[in-house]
Amino acid sequence: MHEQAAPLYPHHLATLRERADQALALGGFDHLLVAAGTPLRKFLDDQDYPFIANPHFRHWLPLDGAPGSWVAYTPGAKPKLVFVQPRDYWHVVPEAPRGYWVEHFDIVTVRSAAEAVAQLPAGSCAVIAPACPGIDGVEVNNPPAVLDYLHWYRSYKTPYELALMREASRIGTRAHRAAEAAFRAGRSEFGIHLTYLAAARQTDAELPYASIVALNEHGAVLHYTRFDRIPPHESRSFLIDAGASAAGYASDITRTYAAPHAAEFQALIDSLDAAQQGFVAKVRAGQSYPELHIHAHHVIAGVLREHGFIRMSAESAVESGVSSAFFPHGLGHPIGLQVHDVAGFQQSERGGSIARPNGHPYLRMTRVLEAGMVVTIEPGLYFIDMLLAELRNQPLAADIDWAKVDAFRQYGGIRIEDDVVCTDGAPENLTRDAFALS
Repeated sequence: MHEQAAPLYPHHLATLRERADQALALGGFDHLLVAAGTPLRKFLDDQDYPFIANPHFRHWLPLDGAPGSWVAYTPGAKPKLVFVQPRDYWHVVPEAPRGYWVEHFDIVTVRSAAEAVAQLPAGSCAVIAPACPGIDGVEVNNPPAVLDYLHWYRSYKTPYELALMREASRIGTRAHRAAEAAFRAGRSEFGIHLTYLAAARQTDAELPYASIVALNEHGAVLHYTRFDRIPPHESRSFLIDAGASAAGYASDITRTYAAPHAAEFQALIDSLDAAQQGFVAKVRAGQSYPELHIHAHHVIAGVLREHGFIRMSAESAVESGVSSAFFPHGLGHPIGLQVHDVAGFQQSERGGSIARPNGHPYLRMTRVLEAGMVVTIEPGLYFIDMLLAELRNQPLAADIDWAKVDAFRQYGGIRIEDDVVCTDGAPENLTRDAFALS
């Protein structure tokens, strides 16, 4: 696993060290301390929630199952890993570190989170850590100057990171193929989800986010995660938004399918798919992401008009907010170590924020695209009862074919999402490339 990423790791680590040097200089610190974190305890219980390491920790090394561990970095010195390998017969004890990355760290193995803290350097430290047990004695400061700098440059993926994201896409598309087959076979949402997990060979906790597996009307719930256990009497449509992980890096993939007898809905899927590929083609250096989002609204309004849902012009549909009733979320977001990755609104390496366009409160990125960034492109077209009810009471309701809209409510909605790399030239579509191989 990660064969393609391994030879790229030394360059990745050198890049992180350069960024850390600059961030520490900006913040006036001598050392960078990054905690993996520890599991959070369930309220009034003696069990923990599934552990997910701090993304800053995973940025340095592909090690997710080592709670209590730390990366300590001092400019000019070899990075240090303080690795917690507890004496424990209740749980699986983390194996001793091994693999392509270990030679690049001084590794100290200890038996507890408290012992790990004792191994950290003293002095002026930038400490990046979540709120969690097990870091007593360390002043967690998460200094904004350091975080702003690191987050800004985390937007630009190294070749190592891109290799892992390609792998996450390959795992995700393999599981998507299996999920589509389960839908075609008439399985329940829960059954499709189990099929997805088996094909991805990942547990729910290992996936980068909770999968959305929605049949029929459930596709109109943007974050539908309920999983009906019994198949519907008739499976008309299927929307699946599910990803996979590779060494801490995420894929985020959405596809929508129509049953063979739902020809009109399939035609609508085809139109949105063509539109989505047009948006992907615009993922180029210098492209304003908010402007691409607004462009998507105009194109989707054109799809609504082409298919007879609205009679007004695309421009009127966007200006009046009608398009937002059918496409109420953002076009996409940055992706990498986190599904909704950092710095999507950041103004510069010194921080700041770029506001969303008026009327588009759910857009998750407002930056200009640059080479090295990876973003999702995920337009949607939905038939959401709450938003449609609000639309019916507006004067523009007369320009909407409500009989046609009502006929499509049984399908829920459509979302098509790819993970796309902005390069110095044509974009690299991680998702479509992976589907072509699956």
